[in-house]
Order: sequence, then structure tokens, then C-alpha cells
Amino acid sequence: MKSLYLLVPLAPLAGAIIAGLFGRAIGRAGAHTVTILGVLVSFLASLVIAADDMNGNVFNGPVYTWLTTGDIAIQIGFLIDELTVMMMVVVTFVSLMVHLYTIGYMADDPGYQRFFSYISLFTFSMLMLVMSNNFLQLFFGWEAVGLVSYLLIGFWYTKPTAIYANLKAFIVNRVGDFGFLLGIGLVFAYFGSLDYAEVFAAAPGHAGDTINILGQSEWMLLSVICICLFIGAMGKSAQFPLHVWLPDSMEGPTPISALIHAATMVTAGIFMVARMSPLFELSDTALSFVMIIGAITMFFMALIAIVQYDIKRVVAYSTLSQLGYMTVALGASAYGAAVFHLFTHAFFKAVLFLGAGSVIIAMHHEQDMRRMGGLRKYMPITYLTVLIGAIANAGLPPFAGFFSKETIVEALHVSNIPGAGFAYVLAAAGIFVSALYSFRLVFYAFHGKERFDAEIPGREEDPHHDDHGEHLPPKESPWVVTVPLVLLAIPSVCAGFLLGDMVYGDFFGDSIYYSDAHPTVATLASHFHGHWAMVVHAFTTLPFWLGVAGLATAWFFYIVRPDLPGVVREKFGFFVRILENKYGLDDFNQNVLANGAVLLGKGLWKGGDGKLIDGLIVNGSAKAVGVFARVMRLFQTGFVSQYAFVMIIGVLVVLSLWIYRLWYAI
Repeated sequence: MKSLYLLVPLAPLAGAIIAGLFGRAIGRAGAHTVTILGVLVSFLASLVIAADDMNGNVFNGPVYTWLTTGDIAIQIGFLIDELTVMMMVVVTFVSLMVHLYTIGYMADDPGYQRFFSYISLFTFSMLMLVMSNNFLQLFFGWEAVGLVSYLLIGFWYTKPTAIYANLKAFIVNRVGDFGFLLGIGLVFAYFGSLDYAEVFAAAPGHAGDTINILGQSEWMLLSVICICLFIGAMGKSAQFPLHVWLPDSMEGPTPISALIHAATMVTAGIFMVARMSPLFELSDTALSFVMIIGAITMFFMALIAIVQYDIKRVVAYSTLSQLGYMTVALGASAYGAAVFHLFTHAFFKAVLFLGAGSVIIAMHHEQDMRRMGGLRKYMPITYLTVLIGAIANAGLPPFAGFFSKETIVEALHVSNIPGAGFAYVLAAAGIFVSALYSFRLVFYAFHGKERFDAEIPGREEDPHHDDHGEHLPPKESPWVVTVPLVLLAIPSVCAGFLLGDMVYGDFFGDSIYYSDAHPTVATLASHFHGHWAMVVHAFTTLPFWLGVAGLATAWFFYIVRPDLPGVVREKFGFFVRILENKYGLDDFNQNVLANGAVLLGKGLWKGGDGKLIDGLIVNGSAKAVGVFARVMRLFQTGFVSQYAFVMIIGVLVVLSLWIYRLWYAI
């Protein structure tokens, strides 16, 4: 089986290398053929490995030794357990759908071969991350997905906004990765190993250890390690306040939005914390920190989605909110629920992103929903799949999102972690907001009157017309776009019925650890009586009716009274501007952090380097030597009379000092 394990990441890597280095020679068809074939082989191999793993065949061992220094061997190894195979299947399946979709979406792009090389390389990087059995390989995959995402977000490198977006994503992720690297460094310093199994086995023995960070205060070692590791997750999984890169990453092509923001890069942080559950379970402080950060992200990012007009940005802020749900579940010690929401979210969020891309193709690359409307009669397949994605995203039964979100809300309700009450209130309120923005997108883009020629304030470009000045009507996307949508919509409907096995059953085995001190999942399991019983029970719960209220609000505002949103915007302009300005975080980052760093750099350059180092130390010492030399030249004239005079003066000075000391001695 070890050869099959190697095949999973190496098949996409081979496709990426061939398409990247020999793209011109093999052409467009050759590029998409080799990369799709590589990902298909990886997906099929993942299914075989998953079947083998379900039979109890867990693998944890090295593949080869990278280097040896002293007694330390740095190895590349795989940990193939239930959590790993779930991620492998999801990553390869979604990546395969994105590869197929890309054939239609990027058909006219001159960088066709380069794009396929990038997305296949991204798949390789993500697989290396999830299959790792040690912190070093985890960090390699972690940085690799960050690097390739930088290339993908800035794929259209002649577009200034795309370059700004990929630099922003890269820099913000470096902030999180610095914390992640500190956490790994602390693990190695105190545990003496980077191997998961060895670290997890030794963790209980370090539960009472403390570390001095600032002053005389002592911090719990495991709390510091877990918080540092989670800071890395805050960057990759876009948690407040390191979330600011994700909405701007919509500047990249839509297939990348689906690949990065559905099942791969942004879920890396969720996967990592779940993998580190033996460490996090030993620190209530770290769990509480994770929960509060997730709760803030979950609710306040959802509010921004309500005021967005760009169809991709609506889905982007939805991703932020859903990642917040996963994060609060991790903080509530409901790791299975978090990973289950990761699983269901991968499908319905990919549907929403790819559906948005299908609309963008039909609207001649128009992304503003104010120039849409009435699209359901032109694009019935896209409409149906996006509707399925919206229902799942809103958490309405019996679609996949309902089971995972409902479980998370209930986990917060029974959790004993500090901050659970605060998170529960925001999670329940977030269900209303999720339903509101999800169906706002559906009703605004696909229902109502057509607004293809609408004038938009602040935009001067005209809608797309043909040579006779008539608007080109939208039409359904080609099969290479609609088939992946349909295939992703199917699990968006039915994947939720795996809840019993994945959360309450023994699906994850020993790959996720639960402490007896945090009986969240055990408490939920005692009240779980089947999937349909859960659906029926939902009609008596607050979250369900909040979701219905969100749907009804969207229907009333955008179908019954489409004039009301404008009135509300005018009446509540102050709050709308706060949301449109994204709480001022981008302005703060730009004006205070970025401009402050530039100002500090200029100060160090002009004041420190220019005036202090060059001016005072370097040039100043040279000037001092010059002044000293000029003074000394006054005494080097060559006249004997002057030398005699200086000697007499010197003798007088010495005698004066001698008499002065003698006088005080007497």
C-alpha cells in the first residue's frame, strides 16, 4: 500500500510538472488531459486507500529520510488514518471537479496551460499537508499551499487589483505562519521530537509545565503552544482579524475561488486543529480562545455578506462565516462536528462558487448582481444547483448543511468551555443571517425582472452588447461547467446523512481525541435518535425558525417589495457604511500597519541609516579625524622656537599639577 500512498500526491505533481514545463509542446488539450488524469488517479487511489483504512489498516511511518543531524532524523512520512482519508477523498474529488470546470471557464485565457499546472500543483501541496505524520512535513505543505495560492490569486498578473490581492494574502498569511512556526519550535524544544505520535504520547506529561514569556508571569506551556499553532490557523482559515485576505482573493479566476475556499486551503487550519486535538484537549484556555475568535468571525463576517453586490464576494464572506462555525466547534471540543461541517461545506460551497462562475460566464464576466435578475429561465441547471447550495448553506433541513450546522449549535449549547454561551448566541443569530444572504443571492440574481442594462452608480463601463448595440442574452454554460455543478450538488443534498457515523459513531477512530473533561460530543450522542428524528425535532428548535425567518426576509425584500432594500440602506446608512467598509479593518491595516511600517522604514532609513550611521558614525568619525589632524598640524611647523615654547608650557603644566597635589597633601 505504501506505493499507493505515494501515488496520491505524486500523480497531481507529475501532471503539474508536465503541464508547466511542456505546456507549449503538448498544447491546451494535452495540458488539461495530463492534469485531470493525474487528479483522477489520485482520487481513485484515495478511494481504495479509504476502503482499506475503514477495514482498520492504519498506516503511520516514514517514506524516506530527508536528512540526519546528530541523533535527529528528519523524515518524510505519512499518517493514513480516518481523518486523513476523509480529507484525501474530499480534496481530490473537489479538485477533480474544479479541473473539469476549468476547461470551460478558462477556454479563452492565454494562460490556460499555466493555470492547469498551478491548480494541479496546489492539489499536490494540500495532499502533502493532510497526509503528513510530523510537524515539519505539515509546515512544508502549509507553506506550499500558501505559495501556490499566491500564484493563483495573482494569476492575471497584469491586473493591479489581482497583484494587490495576492500580496495581501501572502503577507497576512506570513503573520499567521510566524505564530505557527513559533508553536512548532516550542514543540521541538520541549518535546524533543516533531513526530505526531511521539508528541501526542508525551503531551499529558507536560500538562503542568509552565513557560516564562514576559516578566515574571508564568504561562502554561501547552496553552502557549496551542495558541501559537492556532494563530497559524487564523491566517490559513481566515479567522478574525487575519481574515482580510480572503474577500480580496476573489480577484483570481473563479475555479480558484472554489478550490481554495471550499475544501482545501482555508480548511487546512480546521484540519490542523482537529489533528492536534490531543494537545488542545489539555488546555481550556486555548479552546476558549479558539471559540471566541470563531464566534466573532462567524457572525460579523456574515453581516458583511448582506450588503455585498459582487456575487463572488457574497460567497466569499459566506465562506468566512462557515469557517467560523467550524472554528467554534473546535473550541467547544466538538472536533468531529467541525470536521463534519468541513466535509459538507466543501460540496455546497464549491457549488456556490462554481455556480457564481457559471453566471459570470453567461453575463459576459459581469459580477455585479445589480445587472442580473431573471436568470433562472436562461440558466435552469445553474439555478437549480445554486439553489441547492444556498439551502445547504442556510442550514435548512434535510440538506447537508442542516445536519452539520445544527450539530455545531447544539454542541455550543451543551459545552462547558468558557465562552460557549457567547458563541451560542452568535451562532444562532448567524443562522438567520446565513439564510438571509444565501437567498438574497438566489432571489437577486435569478428571480425578479431582468436588469442587464442597469446603470450602476460609480461605474462608467457599459454592459456587454453585440456589434448592433443589443444586449447579448445569457445562456446556460457548457457541459464541462454544468456537470461538475450537478456532481457537487448531489452530496450537498445527501452528505448530511453521514452525521451518525462521522460525529457520533466510530468513523474517526483514534484520529480525533476527546478528553473526559469535555463531554460535549458524548452529551450530544445521548440525544441523537437518527437523522429523520433530528429533522422532525428541528421544527421545534429556535435555529430552524431563525433560518426560515432569514429566508422569508429575503423573499419579502427581493421578491415582494424589491424597493425596500434601497429604503433600508437610506434609513440605516450609518450601519450600512460600517458593513460596506468592512468595519474599517482594511483601512486600519493600510493606514496604520502598512503605512506605519513604511513611515517607520523611512525614519530608520533617513534618521537611523542616513543621519546616525552614515552622518554621525561614519562621516562624523572621518570629520573628527580631520579636525584633530588640522589641530595637530598647528604644532608640527618645523620651527625649533615653537617646539621649545611648547615644551616650556608642558613643563609648567606638569609643575602646576605637582604643586596642586602637594598643597592638598600637606
